[in-house]
Amino acid sequence: MIEHDLKHLKSQLPSKWLFWKHRRYILALMTFFGFFNAYTLRGNLSIAIVAMTSDRNETLKNGTVINIGPEFKWSNEIQGYILSSFFYGYITTQLLGGYFAKKYGGKIIFGTGIAVTAAATLITPWLANNVYLLICVRVIEGIFEGVTYPSVAGLWSKWAPPLERSGLMMFASAGSYFGTVIALPLSALLAEAFGWRSIFWFFGAVGLFWYACWLYIVTSSPDQDSKISEEELKYIQISLEINTKEEFEKVPVPWKSIASSKAVLAICMSNICENWGFYTFLTQLPKYLKDIYSFDLGTSGFLSGLPYLAMGIFVPVAGQLADFVLTKGYLTVTQCRKTWTFVGFSAQFVFLLAVAFASSEIVTVICLTFAVGIGAFAFVGYYVNPLDIAPQYASIIVGISNTFGTLPGIISPILSGYIVSDNPTVEQWQTVFFIAAGLYIIGAIVFVICASGEVQSWAQKRVPKSNIYGSCDDQSIENKAC
Repeated sequence: MIEHDLKHLKSQLPSKWLFWKHRRYILALMTFFGFFNAYTLRGNLSIAIVAMTSDRNETLKNGTVINIGPEFKWSNEIQGYILSSFFYGYITTQLLGGYFAKKYGGKIIFGTGIAVTAAATLITPWLANNVYLLICVRVIEGIFEGVTYPSVAGLWSKWAPPLERSGLMMFASAGSYFGTVIALPLSALLAEAFGWRSIFWFFGAVGLFWYACWLYIVTSSPDQDSKISEEELKYIQISLEINTKEEFEKVPVPWKSIASSKAVLAICMSNICENWGFYTFLTQLPKYLKDIYSFDLGTSGFLSGLPYLAMGIFVPVAGQLADFVLTKGYLTVTQCRKTWTFVGFSAQFVFLLAVAFASSEIVTVICLTFAVGIGAFAFVGYYVNPLDIAPQYASIIVGISNTFGTLPGIISPILSGYIVSDNPTVEQWQTVFFIAAGLYIIGAIVFVICASGEVQSWAQKRVPKSNIYGSCDDQSIENKAC
């Protein structure tokens, strides 16, 4: 009966190509630009710090060019602490972001997190002369950006029909990679044309402009949206079989069950392994290209963005492919999540080893591009998984997962700073890549063994009686949810 109603309602909706007539697609687009801004705000420092610590030349009145040294004479160790300081704050609010999104709605939590980060970015140039103040403002940025991913999971738990979860979430999340793609080369251009301070002023202003649009356009749930059509609202509600807010809030969070769940453990471990490689690339790639291949700032900024361009392209493609195989019944949810995660991590392992032994800049850039880009499949696997195993607690699980997943952002830049000396060698950078590659293969093994795509027994109090995916591979759920 429910499947028949869904097909009837879906046939009444406008074509997908008329995306502006679908409010859930508008939400995906706004969330895309939200993540776009979030990653320009967190990633611009990796280019700015190269400009801030590079040698400068000054031309005297008689035409003589002299070297006056870098504006900031920070050692590699100090730079490692500066680059990782964002994550000191980021790790503290992951769980809070998920909890408050569940309680108050994701709109305000997500938007405010990016808005405060943008405002802090605007004032960064005035604080940079004091390394302690610079670290402090980056910590504050991390605190407010820490709520973004968990709060968005809360939004999608109310907006995304199950058969559209992968596609909608991955399109929105692709904004983070396109943000990185734009941030790195554009930061380099801004630094060369107007000085490193312009990087922070530009991206901070853009972030605040997005926030004004977000407040005007987005609502926390479909029933609060005055512009949504009746057909789309019913389609989403029937897909999710939404309970009233009052009934929903009476259900206590099963903290003990979440903490002891193998499925949650698999998500957390995957988050750690993926983010170790991701944050290593994000914070260290411009420096690596400069150290090993002597690229100038503009070239390293452009080449550093290529892997994230690939990731931005692959993420929505992988998401749509996952939805396709689920809709057609080619794979169960569990099989799909495990397959996608294993393929993504295994490919990253192989290409990262290739990077470590590459002998030319062309091979290095190609392998790095594929190592990051194909990682999109892993993201479609473990990142969407909280909505599979516990839809109503997805924001909390994402918060827990991202808390553990932030540790690499803190540890990786500092460890790289100690491994790579002030006179860097190929062997030192190989060690950095070996560590990341090893974690990828560990993540693949753990997820395949422990992950699940079915609603867990402790999350069944608010589970629809029908299985929207049309398949169950967990015998303990079969009698209750199918």
